[in-house]
Order: sequence, then C-alpha cells, then structure tokens
Amino acid sequence: MQMNASYTSLVAVGDSFTEGMSDLLPDGSYRGWADVLAGRMAARTPGFRYANLAVRGKLIGQIVDEQVDVAAAMRPDVITLVGGLNDTLRPKVDMGRVRGLLEEAVERLAPACEQLVLMRSPGRNGPVLERFRPRMEELFTVVDELARRHGALVVDLYGAPSLADPRSWDVDRLHLTADGHRRVAEAVWQTLGYEPEDPDWHVPSAPTAPPGWVSRRTADARFARQHLLPWIGRRLTGRSSGDGLPAKRPELLPYEAPAADRLGG
Repeated sequence: MQMNASYTSLVAVGDSFTEGMSDLLPDGSYRGWADVLAGRMAARTPGFRYANLAVRGKLIGQIVDEQVDVAAAMRPDVITLVGGLNDTLRPKVDMGRVRGLLEEAVERLAPACEQLVLMRSPGRNGPVLERFRPRMEELFTVVDELARRHGALVVDLYGAPSLADPRSWDVDRLHLTADGHRRVAEAVWQTLGYEPEDPDWHVPSAPTAPPGWVSRRTADARFARQHLLPWIGRRLTGRSSGDGLPAKRPELLPYEAPAADRLGG
C-alpha cells in the first residue's frame, strides 16, 4: 500500500451497499460511502473521474454479468468490488457457485486497474447476523484468499465494532446510516494509503440509554410492516428491489457532487 496516495479515477461495483442506501439526500437520491470517497479523492486530484455501477438487490451472478466487463473496460486506477452478501441472505444458496463467480469477477477486474479493493462487509449485531454469520464468514474467507492471490486490498468492515453497532444502521436493519457510510469511506480511504481524517472510525459512538420496551416493540412492528414483509414478498416472487433500475453513475466522468449534497444535504 502506498502512502500519500494519488489516484486519478475510481469505479465502484456492487449492490445496494455500494449504491449508498440508506444515506438519503434531500432530493431522494442516495449518497453513500463510494460517493463520499470519490469526493475526497477528487479534492486531492483535479480532473478525478468516477463511475458507480452498483444497483440495489443485485446477486453476485448479476454483478458479474452486468457490471464487471463494463468496469474492466474503463481501466480506472481503482476498482472496488463488494458482492455476494445478498446471495448469503437468501433462504437457499450454493456457496460453491458464489465462490466461483466472485473468483471470476476478481480475475477479470484485477488486471484492469492499478488497485482492486475488496471488502469484508459489515454486519449489524442481532439475530439476523447470527443466523447468517457462517455463510458470511465463508464468503469473507474467499475474499481474503482472492486478495492474496491477486494483490487486492481488503477493507475489514466486519471486524469494526462501530459498524456492528445497531445505531450505524437504518430502520430497515439492512443498510447503513449516513454516519455508517462515512465510516466506510474513511476505512477505504485509509486502506488506499491516504492520511487518516478519522483515525477512530472503527470506534463506536459513546453509549446511549437503550430504548424502553414499548419503543423497541413499536420499532419491531414498524420494521416488519415496512421492510421485512416486503423483503419476504420479493424473495417469494423472485423479484428484486433493483429490477429495471440503471447504474447509479454509468460513465467514468469527472466527479461532481450531487446538487443536493452541494446544498448541504
């Protein structure tokens, strides 16, 4: 890893985590860690270019089919690849197939950039994480192996206490808050060799009083009604939240912050 890094372009590949849900801007669009990272890199490098091909709900096979060749053809300095976690959350998953597809993605992306970045995705403390933890850790073992073989960097978000803290997660319990995305951007920033802006990104916020029983049950009911039941419905019908949606930033162009972000969103 170089220190005082200076990269001229970034392409982000993945699903809702990389698209930026749930870091919502006032205009209804999402910012997210990749946009925050690109903004920082652009501030250091005039003419910095950025593309974000991520689309919410994508499985690793869809990422390989729809995003990998597009990203490789752009030949950026840095490519970030985060995928496979949606597969592990399915009721049934062939982890051997996930491994093969992730390996295919890395083999095609690593030669197409100066630095490939992979991640051990964050996991929110709670019963959902415990249920799927073995699959997630199997996925992360593959990530570590591929990184060693192909010279990729690995950002360990899974081991960060701050990102296991439920306060870093939105009410849907699947996506990070704005502060969670900021912490991820800082982690990638440091992994790429830039001087830390927040050395303590992995440290949780100061403890707060836990919500009372009534507040917890109300939040649980709202979560089930607004997020869990629709998610189950999509699984049963084979639909995805990203069906028909285009890539967030499909072209590798000079970075410009979203208008809502420039206005302080």
